[in-house]
Amino acid sequence: MTVPPSLKKKLLVTAAAVVVVLAWWGWTKLADSGPGEGFVSGNGRIEATEIDIATKLPGRIEDILVREGDFVSAGQPLARMQLETMEAQLDEALAMRQQAEQAVTAAQAQVALREADVIAAQALVGQRESELDAAQRRLKRSETLSREGAASIQELDDDRARVRGAQATLAASKAQTAAARAAVEVAKAQLVGAQSNVAAATASINRIEADIRDSELRAPRDGRVQVRVAQPGEVLGAGGRVLNLIDLSDVYITFFLPETVAGRVALGTEVRIILDAAPEFVIPASVSFVASVAQFTPKTVETASERQKLMFRVRGQISQDLLREHLDQVKTGLPGVAWVKLDANAEWPENLSLRVPE
Repeated sequence: MTVPPSLKKKLLVTAAAVVVVLAWWGWTKLADSGPGEGFVSGNGRIEATEIDIATKLPGRIEDILVREGDFVSAGQPLARMQLETMEAQLDEALAMRQQAEQAVTAAQAQVALREADVIAAQALVGQRESELDAAQRRLKRSETLSREGAASIQELDDDRARVRGAQATLAASKAQTAAARAAVEVAKAQLVGAQSNVAAATASINRIEADIRDSELRAPRDGRVQVRVAQPGEVLGAGGRVLNLIDLSDVYITFFLPETVAGRVALGTEVRIILDAAPEFVIPASVSFVASVAQFTPKTVETASERQKLMFRVRGQISQDLLREHLDQVKTGLPGVAWVKLDANAEWPENLSLRVPE
C-alpha cells in the first residue's frame, strides 16, 4: 500500500519528537546531578598576574632578546634600548665633574693662600705693636728729659709724632688682618661651592648611569613571555610597552557564585577545578578572594539567564608548588568549572577526586 507523502511527513516528525523526548529523559536520568548540597560550582577562566615590561625613558628599541612563549627568570635581560644619547650625556657629566674637581683644588689653594695672608698680617701687627711700644717708651724719656731741661721741645714733639704714627700704622695692620680673615672666609665659601658642584656632577653621573641600567629591560620575576608588543627599531615614549609577561607562580581561576551561597565561602575553602580542555584532570585550589560587592556576571562566563542574577566574584588560587611542577602546561584563558566545598565535613565524590597531570 502506498503511503501518502503528507502522512509520511507526519510520521517522520512524530518519530523525531519521540527520539528527542527519550533522549532528554535518558539524559536527565543518567546525568550526574552533582556532588550534593555541600558543594557549589561556578564557571570561570584560568587567569594569572600579568606584568608589562615598559620603558622608563623615551627611546628607540635596539634589540629584543626573547620570543613569545619563552620562559624567563627574574633579572634576565629581555630587551635593550639605544644608548648613544645617554652615553654622550654621561661623558658630558664626567667632564663637568672633572672640571668641578679642578675648581675644588684651586679653591683649596686660595684658602691656603688667604690663611697665609692672615698669618703675615698678624706678624705685621706684632711688629707694629713693638714699634708703638718703643715709641711710647722713647716719648716717656723725652718728657722726663724735657722737664729736667736736658732735651729740647723739638725732640719731645718728634717723639710724640712718632707715637701717633706708630698707633696709626698698628691700626692699619689690624685692619689688614681683619681683611685677610674675611678673604679666608670668602675662599672657604668658594671651596664649599666648588665641592657642591662636584657633588652635583656626581649625582648627575649616578642618575645617567641608573638610566643606562634601566635601558636594559629585565624580568622583574620568573614568568613566561606572553606578547611582544613592540619590535626592534620602534621609537617608544616613556612607559611604552615592549613585552607582556605572565607570572606562572600566581595562577588562579576567577568564577562567580550566587549571593545565596557566597556568604558561606571563607578564605582558604577547598576548590576543585575541571577545565573544559582537560576534563580528565581535577586540579586542587583554595579560595583566596571573595568580592565584597555583588555584580552582574560577565556574559563571557555565564548564560544569559544567569547573568541576570547578582553574583559574587571568587578567586580560586592554585598551589605554587603544583604550578612549578607543570610550568610547561600552564595556560591562561582556559574556561572551566570550579567546585567549592561549602560543608567542611563533606567528602569529595569520586568524580572530583584529585587527578593532576604527571
